[in-house]
Amino acid sequence: MATSALMLPNALFAEETKSAYKMGLQLFTIRDAMAKDPFATIKQVAALGYEDTETYGFDPKTVSYYGLKAKDFLGLLSDHGLTTTSGHYDLFRYFNAPEAELMAYVDQCIIGAGILKQPYITWPWLDPNNRSIEQFKQLAPKLNRIGERIKKAGLGFAYHNHNFEFIDHGGINGYEIIMKETDPDLVKLQIDLYWVMRASKLSPAALFSMQPGRFVMWHIKDMDKVTQDYTELGNGSIDYTKILPDKDLAGMEYYYLEQGGNFKKSSMESIAESAAFFKKNLAKYFR
Repeated sequence: MATSALMLPNALFAEETKSAYKMGLQLFTIRDAMAKDPFATIKQVAALGYEDTETYGFDPKTVSYYGLKAKDFLGLLSDHGLTTTSGHYDLFRYFNAPEAELMAYVDQCIIGAGILKQPYITWPWLDPNNRSIEQFKQLAPKLNRIGERIKKAGLGFAYHNHNFEFIDHGGINGYEIIMKETDPDLVKLQIDLYWVMRASKLSPAALFSMQPGRFVMWHIKDMDKVTQDYTELGNGSIDYTKILPDKDLAGMEYYYLEQGGNFKKSSMESIAESAAFFKKNLAKYFR
C-alpha cells in the first residue's frame, strides 16, 4: 500500500505532462536524406523524438512516396512508431488543367492519403505565373470543389501559405480572397508561421481571430535575425512563446517543425537541434 501511494504522484505527473499533440516534422526539411535513404532517415527521425510527419512528393501513377508504395511507406513509419497526418500534394500543377484532369489527380491523392491514414490533403504552393488577384479569384472556387470532393471521401483539405499570398494588390491580397471566398467547412488553412511573421501585416493572432478554428495545421520554423532566411528553432527572431498559446483559438490539430534550407551543417543535424530546442522550451505549450 505504501509503495503504491509513493508511486501515485509520479504516475499523475506523467499523465499531466504527456503532450496532447505529437511533435511533427515536414519531411521536405530533410528531402536530401529522404532521397538517399528513406529507411535510415525515418529511423533517425524517430530516434530524435519526432512522432508525426507531413509528406511531400507523391507519384499518382504508382501511388507511392519516396520510391515506396504507399502501404510500404506506411509500414516504414509504423515500424518506428511514426504517423503521418498530412501531405503536400502537387495540386498546383493542375491549376490550368481541365477539371477532369484535376479531379483525376485529386482522386489519386485521396487513395494515397487514405492508405497512409492521413486526415488531410494539403495544397502547398502556387507557381509564380498563377499569383495575380484574378488568379486567386479563380483559385477560390477550385479549392472549394477540391475540398468538397475530398470531404466526400472522408478526409480534410487545407491550403498552405507562403509570402506571396500577402502581397498587396491595390488594397487586397490573395490570402484575403482565400479566407473570404472559400468555404471554411471545405477548405481549412495550414498556416506557415514563418511566412506570416515575415510577410503579413497581420499577426497570427489577428488572423486566428478573424476565422477561429480554421487554422488546423501549423508550420513552425524560425527566422534568421539578420538575413530573415530560415534557421534552426531557437536561433532566430520569432518568439513562439507569444504565438503557441493561441493554438485553441486557431483550432490547431497538428503541427510540423520545418526548415526549408540554410542549414548550419546538414538537414539532419538541423532537425536534431530544432527538436531539442522545441522539447526543452516549447513543448510545454502543447500539454
